[in-house]
Amino acid sequence: MLKKYTIVALSVFILASCKSKQAALETVKKEQKSPDYHNSINPEFTGDLAYKTTAFVEQYWRVVGNTGFNKSIYYIAEELEKAGYVLEDKATATDILTYRVEKRALKQPTWESIDAKVTIEGEVIPLLQHATNRNMLAINSYSTPKEGITAEVIHIKDFKYLKNTDVKGKIVFIESSPRRFFNAIVEQGGAVGILSYSNPKYLQPEKNTTSIQFRSIPLNKNVKSWAIAMSYQAKERLKAKLNKGKVTLNVKVDTKIYASEELTIVADIKGSTLPKERLVFSAHVQEPGANDNATGVGVALEMATITAKLIKNKTFTPKRTLTFLWGDEIVSTRRYVQEDKTRAKDIKWGISLDMVGENTAITGGSFLIEKMPDPSAVWTRGNDKHTEWGGMKMSLSQMKPHYLNDFLIGKFKAQGKRANWEVNTNPFEGGSDHVPFLSADIPSVLFWHFTDQFYHTDNDRLDKVSITTLKNVGTASLISAYELLNADEHTAKTIIKNIETAAIARLDKEFKQSNLALENGEKLKTQIEILNAWEDWYNKAIETTKDMVNDTTLITTTIEKAQSNIKTKAKYYINAISL
Repeated sequence: MLKKYTIVALSVFILASCKSKQAALETVKKEQKSPDYHNSINPEFTGDLAYKTTAFVEQYWRVVGNTGFNKSIYYIAEELEKAGYVLEDKATATDILTYRVEKRALKQPTWESIDAKVTIEGEVIPLLQHATNRNMLAINSYSTPKEGITAEVIHIKDFKYLKNTDVKGKIVFIESSPRRFFNAIVEQGGAVGILSYSNPKYLQPEKNTTSIQFRSIPLNKNVKSWAIAMSYQAKERLKAKLNKGKVTLNVKVDTKIYASEELTIVADIKGSTLPKERLVFSAHVQEPGANDNATGVGVALEMATITAKLIKNKTFTPKRTLTFLWGDEIVSTRRYVQEDKTRAKDIKWGISLDMVGENTAITGGSFLIEKMPDPSAVWTRGNDKHTEWGGMKMSLSQMKPHYLNDFLIGKFKAQGKRANWEVNTNPFEGGSDHVPFLSADIPSVLFWHFTDQFYHTDNDRLDKVSITTLKNVGTASLISAYELLNADEHTAKTIIKNIETAAIARLDKEFKQSNLALENGEKLKTQIEILNAWEDWYNKAIETTKDMVNDTTLITTTIEKAQSNIKTKAKYYINAISL
């Protein structure tokens, strides 16, 4: 009997032990599962503050140091204060949410447009006026006398004839950038000013006839001249008048050029356990448009305020530091990564928010993630396409293998699926705040929209902005940020598996493209090089997940297995096209 009871007791013990182990395993699994940040962020990110901020900022023509730029900076500061951020100078060691406004004297004076009007002599309706075309004045234009300048206009159609044309005392009309020929026409030639037209085709100028893309000229204190950028409508009207004979214009320009200071605002959310490591979102304030880039300013601000709220109610606690940077495009970001080498080495990710609120039904194009340099910037084919903004072909030595590309693409595609929102990518092209990060070997991408038929024009106004897009970009950005800020070995393992899947999908696509290329007579050697390049890029990208963990042995097996699978798949495809 005792033996029987012992066996029964032992059986009960083993069963209980198994249940206990199973429960422990289930607990571990729950602990390893990433939090569903979407459920926390989505109800909070309405897009209202982003839109309100966009509306405030876009009313101003913003040049670094001018009235509109500075008012935008202090607007951000006020909203941060409302959200609980403390000015750094007043902060204590226990303050998690802080901000500062950095001030630096400008080496060159700032510029501000006030008013302008161009009238054809003998006509009542102005050719152009600032009230409806606020981009007509080229940056650094000086004021005319109050009564304006009246002079004959000369159309220079071919610049090879410029040196033999007497332009002194005349207004010169060119169909090119005014900056390019300013010195030859004004400083050397003695012209009183320039009229220019150079709207690119992607702006659809024959459709958007009143659009003017903003331009600039060198700041010249000696001649103190001006340049007027023209719309398609104004250009055609002037040319029609010139075809009938001599044309005299009256040009009135009112601007301010004055000494000022450069303002940059930086907000930090201090990490709880790894405060030196950080993710930086950068949004530039200068430029006159709504989408470019009042929307980036607005999205970043709503992201910062929502994060403050979630931290206060203990919904979210970041392990690493989250930083928001608002300032002068490229300049402020470059300074941030260069001026403090110790800080820079711990910047793990940088993301540029630029043109992130578009109503694409009006502007065209789609939301884009501009990837870190990968082989699609060397061999752009298949579904990979450069935008009309343009990108030059890169070399393999310029590649930046990293998990950030596919991680962010995955998060944004998920938001796109939830919200029925189109998300696409483009190969690296440059031109925004992701460039200084990449130049410092900090992983970085650009969030933006293109093609935008109102890009850099005075028709880039609030009516082209979508609050829904602001919400989608902000929500997906915060979900991505929170996962990165709290990333550990479990996050790394998930990312490794996702990258392996992305790598195999890419190799499959490239294999198909290579077959098409071979059918069209392209070299086998090139196709093998392309497949090898993608294998190398993805295997190196997987290796970068080690930056999420203190103990790399925790993910070594996962890395090696994924890399082996990618290598095997690449070898298979190379053998297949070599037959």
